[in-house]
Amino acid sequence: MIIRKAIAEDMPSVLELIQELATFEKEPDAVVVTVDDLVRDGFGTHPLFYAFVAEVNQEIIGMALYYYRYSTWKGKTIHLEDLIVKEEKRGIGAGFALYTEIMKQGKKDNVRRIEWNVLDWNTPAITFYNKSGAKLLDDWRVVQMDEAGMNHFLLKI
Repeated sequence: MIIRKAIAEDMPSVLELIQELATFEKEPDAVVVTVDDLVRDGFGTHPLFYAFVAEVNQEIIGMALYYYRYSTWKGKTIHLEDLIVKEEKRGIGAGFALYTEIMKQGKKDNVRRIEWNVLDWNTPAITFYNKSGAKLLDDWRVVQMDEAGMNHFLLKI
């Protein structure tokens, strides 16, 4: 298994993994991003995200996509947007290797925090994160405003 930085040519495989994750998270029709979006947004002059891929026998079997944020309390942080391994390839250590690579990137970049979200019903992931030393913040809630919500809000003001 090879863990490496993703390149633009990997984006069709990355999009397949994103779609698999959406299906796993019971939102199979929620993905609207395209390969062209991923290439434009991840590999232009000012990338909006970065990614690592796990590759076995020249097949991409997993990915971890992240980007940088800024905390008013901590400074530069990393947000791990998604980490996914193909279902039939789970159990060979790819998820752990990708997770480890994100932690190494955080140390390399001297970030003071790496954060991500996990669904409350994803007990295998929660168990893994707890064992790794991550803290689940039960007193914080994720807040989102989708495109329809933004449009509705802006029409009301």
